[in-house]
Amino acid sequence: MYKIIRLNIGIVLVISLLSANVFAQKHPDFTIQNQVKTGIVKSQDNTGTCWAYTTASFLEAEAIRKGKPVYDLSEMYVVRNVYTEKAELYVRLYGKANFSQGGQAHDFTNAVARYGLVPESVYPGLTNGKKSHNHEQLERFLKYILDDVAGKPSVGNDWRYMFAGLLDAHLGKMPQQFDYEGKNYTPQTFAEQAMAFNADEYVELTSYEHHPFYAQFDLEVPDNWSRDAYYNVPVNELIEVVDNALKNGFSVAWDGDVSEAGFRHQDSRADLTSEQTELVKSVGIQTARRQTFDDLSTADDHLMHLTGIATDKSGNIFYLTKNSWGKSNKSEGYLYMSSDFVNLKTIAIMVHKDAIPKTLAKKLGL
Repeated sequence: MYKIIRLNIGIVLVISLLSANVFAQKHPDFTIQNQVKTGIVKSQDNTGTCWAYTTASFLEAEAIRKGKPVYDLSEMYVVRNVYTEKAELYVRLYGKANFSQGGQAHDFTNAVARYGLVPESVYPGLTNGKKSHNHEQLERFLKYILDDVAGKPSVGNDWRYMFAGLLDAHLGKMPQQFDYEGKNYTPQTFAEQAMAFNADEYVELTSYEHHPFYAQFDLEVPDNWSRDAYYNVPVNELIEVVDNALKNGFSVAWDGDVSEAGFRHQDSRADLTSEQTELVKSVGIQTARRQTFDDLSTADDHLMHLTGIATDKSGNIFYLTKNSWGKSNKSEGYLYMSSDFVNLKTIAIMVHKDAIPKTLAKKLGL
């Protein structure tokens, strides 16, 4: 996403405070019913790369589920590769493509399939003594290079060398091979052997009635720059996928809207406003989803990692959610999103295919 760290109160800058815990800190207002193990809470700092942090966390949880160690993966290794892919498309389309910091969960898995993956210690994406990430100037300078050549005839390769040189200066040179815990890897062998990664295991789903259900479509959000297809299902079945995943040891990469009054990260919770609740009551959840998508009040704001199910003191369902804004809130980086909020404000999800109930998987041809 591009607006990841831009809420209605402005830009949120957070500091990465890392620890080795794999479970969320308890909150006095909630009781956790199911929780999936995952890696440490991290911060995307002043970048629009929540898609990378969320999907890295998702794959860390997948590795744990598969019996692998708790890894701390390099988000910036993947971000670096995706910047390059976006640049190639931007130039080929004469500058009429989206080039920004934002992205989707599939950008991460697609890049891992092509370029592999490395641990954070191998490629932190920080140079010249920097302690935190800030891609505002980097994005601006990269786009200067692209706009200088996009749509112009007889473009050579010089721009590619300049583009790569700027990325090297800001993020660091890419590793070709490395030693990690006594073994030598390339990024590809680390993904295959250490992570047991297989891109074909993961699918994305959404729920919008302006396209047929049980088919795929190109989700119309700016950060779907690669034009990947999502399976479209009714919202009740989308939530069934989320619940089935979390109750059976799988986690969920969540894409949705957070730039509104009901999303209160500092208070570690997200709820619908009274106006949103009335809209759902008046037109139904499926139509409310379409209306808020059409009028942009549900926008493609942010990706986070759903890692569990909880209840409040009244028995209402909430989803335990791992954010990428550091440990800056009451639950040390986690928050609780109400089921009503998730029903209305979910743009899309990524899950392992085995997390999808068999009846729905059959409908989708999976």
